Amino acid sequence: MYYVYVLRSKKDSRYYIGSTKNLQRRLKEHNDGKTKSLIKRRPLEIVYCEECKNLAEARKRERIIKRYKTGNAFKKLLINAHVAQ
Repeated sequence: MYYVYVLRSKKDSRYYIGSTKNLQRRLKEHNDGKTKSLIKRRPLEIVYCEECKNLAEARKRERIIKRYKTGNAFKKLLINAHVAQ
């Protein structure tokens, strides 16, 4: 199983979208400063996650979410994620 995830910076409230096979390990790597682009935006929290069958599907979904990152579709995605939790 693979995951597509959206992280939110608790420092500046900006978002980061990625995919991984191990979600908890990846979040720890981000918060430990192993992702250069996110070092100054830590700490980060997961605000959205969805499961995918394989890496190809996860990467495809990641690209789709990145395309509408700042639009209404992105806002709906995050709102629906909070409703489902």
